[in-house]
Order: sequence, then C-alpha cells, then structure tokens
Amino acid sequence: MDQKQLLQTLKTGNKDSFTLLYQEYWSQVYNFSRLYLTTREAAEEVVQEVFVKVWETREFIREDDNFKGLLFIITRNLIFNQSRKNFNEDFYKMTVLSTLEQSYDMEAEIEANNLREYIDQLISDLPPQRQLIFNMSRKENLSYKEIAAQLNISEKTVENQISSAIKFLRQNLILLTVFLFGQ
Repeated sequence: MDQKQLLQTLKTGNKDSFTLLYQEYWSQVYNFSRLYLTTREAAEEVVQEVFVKVWETREFIREDDNFKGLLFIITRNLIFNQSRKNFNEDFYKMTVLSTLEQSYDMEAEIEANNLREYIDQLISDLPPQRQLIFNMSRKENLSYKEIAAQLNISEKTVENQISSAIKFLRQNLILLTVFLFGQ
C-alpha cells in the first residue's frame, strides 16, 4: 500500500495503517527531536505526542499533502510549546539560528523548505541596517567586534540590533505556529 492509500485508510480509523505510518516515520521524528532536546526521554515523549496528534486529527489529513512535512511541523510545534513552558530564551535563539545557518539532512528529508523561505522572508523584512548586521553575524560569521569595526558603530549597537532581529524572528515563528496549528 502506498502512502496515499495509507493516509486514506488512516482517515477511516484503520489502526493497521496508523501502525505502518508510525513504523515508517517514528525514527525521523525522533532524530529531528534529538536536534533540539537534550534527553532521549524528552525526544521519545515528543514522538509519542506527535503520533497521538496524528491519530486525533486523522480526519483532517489530506492524502495529497506532504505527510513528512506535516510531521515536521507538528514536531517543531510540540518542541516550541515544550520549551515555551520552560521559557528558555537561549533555546529560541539556538532554534532560529540553527534553522538559518544549517541545511540539515532532516529538513531535506522531509521536504520542509518552506520554513527556511519563510525565515529568509522575515530577515528581508528587517530594517536595512538590522538586516545587514544580522547577515554579517549569521551568514558571514563575523564577531560583534568585526561588524562594529566594519560599520563604524559600537559593539553595543551591534548586540542590540542582533537581539532585536532574533526577537522579531522568534515572535513571527511563534505566530506562524499559532496560525498553522492553533497551538
């Protein structure tokens, strides 16, 4: 049975289809979760929650949609929600920056290029000076001191601009999550 047929029978409540989808995708969800979660137990919990959400919302899954992409988005949202409960700003910075800086295999594997395009669009929406500073820091890997010297501004200004850019990106990624899944 191909994926489209599995999704069609899943929508009708077929537990065997659910089991087959779980067996096929659990390791991808687990590996993606481990990129952001420090413990094996936390990643396993996210995997379980992802597939519980899939089961609970099975009637709304469209068999023509990208199921791997859906799993990626659900997983990302659960990780964001879990970290939001514990509010750790460094986690958000790491998440946004790693999404910007890496083109990790998991993203390619689940064909979730839309997130990167969305983040690039957000960066292009930054004021020109902030965008320049952010790109110099994140894409050219320049230190605050190097950026300050090149632009003839203070390191504190560079730090403030980077902080404002990250805050803007974080807020808009959370808004995207809420918009897509009503989290």
